Amino acid sequence: MVGIMKRVLILCTHNSARSQMAEGLTREAARRAGLELDVHSAGTEATRVKDEAKTVMADLGIDLSGHTSKTMHDVPDAQNFDYVITVCDSANYACPVYPGETERRHYPFTDPSGGSLECWREVRDQMKVQFDAFVDALSKGKEVPATYADSPAVKAQ
Repeated sequence: MVGIMKRVLILCTHNSARSQMAEGLTREAARRAGLELDVHSAGTEATRVKDEAKTVMADLGIDLSGHTSKTMHDVPDAQNFDYVITVCDSANYACPVYPGETERRHYPFTDPSGGSLECWREVRDQMKVQFDAFVDALSKGKEVPATYADSPAVKAQ
């Protein structure tokens, strides 16, 4: 896809698990597709990136060891995104209004915190399907899925 690089912000409550995994998955999907995306994640509160998130992403060769938990105020040019995606209901509710051309999407995923690594892997795999579909749509110049349930790959399951 030729054109201006798209900016993507993925939001969750603590920026410790789901949004961090989604950031890594989106970057990796964009790399595989040859699509230049500027991808960030943040939370309504900052805490720390959970070790389980780092572990299950490392299973896929995606390194989150350099990631830190951030709030929206820590993200460069925080009001200038093409897509803002919330991955939990709390962040969706608390998400600020974005001006102009920003498109909002809500892809809710179960919080794996406190669960086994298998639970973490299950959520990661669901997220991979969703964010692969998101990047695939962008790379083909198609409309990105409006919700998690609207993703073609999810409908095929």
